Order: sequence, then C-alpha cells, then structure tokens
Amino acid sequence: MAPSTADETPLAFQDPVYREAVVDLLGVIAYGEISAFERLAEDAKLAPTLEDKVAIATMASKEFSKVASIHQRLTELGADPFAAMQPFSEAIDLFHEHTAPSDWYEGLVKAYVGDGLADDFYREIAAYLDTGTRDLVVASMEDTGHAAFAVEKVRAAIAADHRLGGRLALWGRRLMGEALIQAQRVAADRDALSALLAGGVDRPGLDLAAIGRMFTRLTDRHTERMAELGLAS
Repeated sequence: MAPSTADETPLAFQDPVYREAVVDLLGVIAYGEISAFERLAEDAKLAPTLEDKVAIATMASKEFSKVASIHQRLTELGADPFAAMQPFSEAIDLFHEHTAPSDWYEGLVKAYVGDGLADDFYREIAAYLDTGTRDLVVASMEDTGHAAFAVEKVRAAIAADHRLGGRLALWGRRLMGEALIQAQRVAADRDALSALLAGGVDRPGLDLAAIGRMFTRLTDRHTERMAELGLAS
C-alpha cells in the first residue's frame, strides 16, 4: 500500500487487514510510551544532581502525555486501547527486564539508543499509512529533549573518564541486540503489522528481503547515534 492522502483515509479503513495493522501499531506505540514514562521515572532516581532529577522527571511526564491522543484514535477506530496494547506488553517488558541499567550513564544511553531505535522502527511503518495516522505516529515520536540531554551528559562524562567510553560502547551493542530481537519478535507475531513492514498490507506474502533491508537501515541509524554519544558501535 503506497502512502495515501487524507481523502483516501475512509476507504483505507474499510480494509480489515489495514485497520488491524493500524490498531497493532498504535497499540505498541502506546505501550512503548507508557514504558518510557516508567523507565524515565526510574532513571530520575539515579540522577546525580537535583537539576538532573527534575530534567528527567519532566521528560517522563511529556512521554506519558502522548498516550491520550493515541488511545483516543484507537477508540475512534472501535478498538479497546488496553486490548490493543496487551499483545506487545511481554516483548517490551522483556526488553526492559534484560536491559536494566546499573547506573546513571547506562540509563542515559539506553534511553537515547533504545528510544531512537523504536522511533526509527515506527517511522519505517508510518511511511505506508494514511495521512491522519501517519501524522499521529510522527507526533508521538517528537523528542522531549532527552536526546540532546543524553548526548551532552554522556560526552562530558567520557571526556572526564575515558574508561567509561569502553563500558558504555559495550552496553550500546547489547541494547541494539536486545532491541532487534524484540522488534523481530513483534513483527513475526503480528501478521498485519508484518505486512506493513514489508511495504503494505496489499502485497501478497511476506517480503523477507524488504524486512531485512529495514533492519539494516535501523542498524545504520544506531551506529550514527552511538557516534553522537562519542561511542564506538
């Protein structure tokens, strides 16, 4: 399915497979935002200064504020927002369980790298959505200020202690591996979402080559983010 225009939106949702894919996408994004809020709230406890604590807590509240509009759109589509989120809770929770940061800097890297990968993943799918849904998805990817905050703090810490850079580089690789495992799991478990990943719900069969190219692009962007942090990927 090629990206559609706003006038085509009602027709697009007459396709039950397309509607299912959109419900899946909005469900995973909504649960991801709730998880981001929870994680940032936990990260605030590790903050070395009161200023850092307040900055992270503010970002957490901004993440949570994005959930309402997604839930509203799910309701408009006739879906239960909580039922839409449920299929993705295990994969997202497992990712966070396997990648719990041991200190402040690991938390910053995880938020920057992990959230960046998730945003790239959703943007890949958004290219094949109707205009209204695409705009909602893109709006949910709006940076709350965490990217610049993480880059500034991590770069300054590495400059002060070069040994920290090696440890955080290894941590970034682990995050990428875990994130790809869970992303592939989500894609494999949800047929309609897999079809969007492959380039549209109207394509017959699953284009594994297209999905492979997408994951290559995700890996390339991860490398760029690690470089922004001053870390080897």
